[in-house]
Amino acid sequence: MTKHATIILIPARLRSQRLPDKPLAELGGVPMIVQVWRRGCEADIGPVVVACAEAEIAEAVEAHGGTAILTDPALPSGSDRILQALTRYDPERRYERIVNLQGDLPSLEPGPIKAVLDPIERLGTDMGTLARVIEDPHERVDPSVVKPVVAWDQDNPRLGRALYFSRATIPTGEGVLHHHIGIYGFRRAALEKFATLPASPLEQRERLEQLRALENGMTIGVALVETNPLEINTPEDLERAHSTFADSASSPQRSTHE
Repeated sequence: MTKHATIILIPARLRSQRLPDKPLAELGGVPMIVQVWRRGCEADIGPVVVACAEAEIAEAVEAHGGTAILTDPALPSGSDRILQALTRYDPERRYERIVNLQGDLPSLEPGPIKAVLDPIERLGTDMGTLARVIEDPHERVDPSVVKPVVAWDQDNPRLGRALYFSRATIPTGEGVLHHHIGIYGFRRAALEKFATLPASPLEQRERLEQLRALENGMTIGVALVETNPLEINTPEDLERAHSTFADSASSPQRSTHE
């Protein structure tokens, strides 16, 4: 195993204001968390572990051949949850690259999952994440769509350093805007540092956890991707997702709609 070995961790909990019991919602004949676990396995970059707050999630994952680690249900964020799971799963510190794959992205393809590590390896940032070009005019003004402001690399225009993230329509003026995709890659030391930091003022104002990293001098790299994955946050999102998955345990047909 190399010193840059990678592990994918998927934080999951049942408590959700907009879609209760979301990880266990059926999608394609299996719980949604199982679909997300399968997407992580398809990336084939390392073991995939679900960091869950409740035994029901662990049981669902294990019933389909996956690995789950129970974490303290009182933990405040997904980052805290994956760090606790990592510590319990890997006390020997074998894994130095961590992918935080959100449990509500059941259609994310393997390529983007791998790409989240590119900024770390090629730009030397503490963290990596993804963005795509906004094409739907509604997304430009939708506060549920997070927009990153990125200083794109001149030598590789598909990679850049994040300057800010906002729910507002930024940057102003003519030009392309981007839609942030909520998956993160971490250097292990960066994840450990991030989890010790208190919530920051901008994080609380925008309700965006990644701003805590920027406010504390950590660097976040962004990889530009073509994917437009479904993000399941509401019953309406779930209903729309049903049409992209066969009523079986087979892989989903990819959606081209958000």
